[in-house]
Amino acid sequence: MARRWTNDLSIADATPYAAYINRRQIMAGAAGLIGATALGLGRANAQELVPNSWEEITSYNNYYEFGTGKEDPANNAGSLTTSPWTIEVDGLVDNPGIYDLAELIDGLEVEERIYRFRCVEAWSMVIPWNGIELADILTRVGVQEGANHVAFETVMRPDEMPGLRYPVLDWPYREGLRLDEAMHPLTIMATGIYGRPIPNQNGAPIRLVVPWKYGFKSIKSISRITLTRDEPFASWNRANPREYGFYSNVNPEVDHPRWSQATERRVGAGLFAGRQPTLMFNGYEAEVASLYEGMDLAAYY
Repeated sequence: MARRWTNDLSIADATPYAAYINRRQIMAGAAGLIGATALGLGRANAQELVPNSWEEITSYNNYYEFGTGKEDPANNAGSLTTSPWTIEVDGLVDNPGIYDLAELIDGLEVEERIYRFRCVEAWSMVIPWNGIELADILTRVGVQEGANHVAFETVMRPDEMPGLRYPVLDWPYREGLRLDEAMHPLTIMATGIYGRPIPNQNGAPIRLVVPWKYGFKSIKSISRITLTRDEPFASWNRANPREYGFYSNVNPEVDHPRWSQATERRVGAGLFAGRQPTLMFNGYEAEVASLYEGMDLAAYY
């Protein structure tokens, strides 16, 4: 069993999505959140700890299966059927099979996690997720000796996902983690936001969330999980390995070839709020840096 991640923040500490109106009042009370935080969240400033509103989180997305514009997923993802939902689990596991989602996660603890989210495009949010530690799911299916990586696939339904008509990537969308990354207690499979079921445009009904990595690693609408010996296919890495490394850890010292990663624009902060410094490993350095001890992070980017 993986070490449980602890966080003194609960959903009661997050601003309710329906009441996220008066930012001045929010900021006045935000300082109180600092003392209530744990791990990486404890090193954030007050503004970082204030979650984005429901509207911001659900209307500004990258989900190319529904279009390449930021508003396209919210406009087009309603066509995706999310119930019933199955996930195929295969590879180096004790209990392979095609699982109904409810069966796969039945009895596992759903936790509230308020995480920073950093896009490789240098914008960011703070999102109150609800989800299950991926380690709990992997333990349930049984990880076999020799498994070193976990591969994921997004569902591929051209009739429901209009973006699949365009060869933006080699569909279906695929991603992967090293096994120790997947088993880390910060890594979750999210099923909700603000205590509500996760919307289609954000990856319903279940998506990966790895908060110290750029957002494209957190694959949406997962339909397959495979335990492998070798490093798996990762869509953006294979499409353009010079710009998108397999690891894709948030690192302000390693720029994207076309823009700096030293700062970020906080969605919803306003036109005149300026940019804020990007934190190493998105602020989770104390929790995850040991995973990469001895690695050249400029080479394994």
